[in-house]
Amino acid sequence: MRKFLSVFLTLALAVALAVPATAEPTAYKGKLTFDVNLKDAEKAEKAELWLPYPLSDANQTITDMDIRSNGAKVGVESNPDSGAVYLHATWTKPGKTPKLTMSFNLDSHYAKNLKIEETMDGFPAEVLKYLKGTPSLPIDRGFCAEASAPIKDDPKILDRAKKVYAWVIDNTFRDESVKEGCGLGLPIRTVSEKNGGGKCADISAVFVALARASGIPTRDVYGLRVDPAKSGEITGNYHCWTEFYLPGTGWVMADPADVRKKMLGEKIEKVADAQKWVDFFWGGDSLLRIALNRDTRETVLSDATAKTPLTYFMYPYAEIDGKVVDWFSPKTFEFKVTLDLAK
Repeated sequence: MRKFLSVFLTLALAVALAVPATAEPTAYKGKLTFDVNLKDAEKAEKAELWLPYPLSDANQTITDMDIRSNGAKVGVESNPDSGAVYLHATWTKPGKTPKLTMSFNLDSHYAKNLKIEETMDGFPAEVLKYLKGTPSLPIDRGFCAEASAPIKDDPKILDRAKKVYAWVIDNTFRDESVKEGCGLGLPIRTVSEKNGGGKCADISAVFVALARASGIPTRDVYGLRVDPAKSGEITGNYHCWTEFYLPGTGWVMADPADVRKKMLGEKIEKVADAQKWVDFFWGGDSLLRIALNRDTRETVLSDATAKTPLTYFMYPYAEIDGKVVDWFSPKTFEFKVTLDLAK
């Protein structure tokens, strides 16, 4: 059911994730703007847009949300099963190219967690869903069944997580030939069919699948990562990373995909020679990151004609007269993300 923006924003400000930051964070403040242009919908009977809607949490503060469109009916909605939160805009007989702009002020303050400690407490009820497989993230077959066998016997969750992190870095690589944005996010395909090659959505999904198979609640984070931090267009900075839940600490960030990206960029062939990056991307970092959604696998968007669940929901999604617009095709689906950092 569609909610009005004012009501939703009041509730959204109360939402915070338990992600402790024990090192001094690097604060990045500025304005982030998403511009979407549905070029082929001028003569459509109906055009619809669904856009991930970021919320404030322990690592970021979102304020002064501003939504503008040329005649769309707009609301903020959520999917109770996947947890996806999104803006939903509908143009009826638009008569002109549908356009929408979403902008907000951002305070991003990610930090390295220098005090990752495990206690004997069990998992809280709300994280148990992050132990389960899904249709696009099976955890009971393929590499998950084989690789998790020696890992899940370790009594300490933190040690298990470290072993998963090491396995993923050892058995994946950054594949620049992938044309589908951040990848498809299908772990069995990445390991079994692509020999471990993929981009951030692929490599992060391998981590999430193996961690869950090893008894560790884990989720994907879908957003933007800007390194080095800069103002300007950052449409190419979409990125996926992961978080696992550790009793005594809460959610801990790990980014094996960025380890592999650094290795490719610096032409590092052996993982042993990339230890600085293995350490850097474990337990959080101080890079400019913006989380747009978490663990949105199998999302079915409200009122969408296409009922096939999305593998993950990070990019804008649109339909024109019930037909899905290819979000990887700028010729038909134009969107831009711009960051204006405060000086």
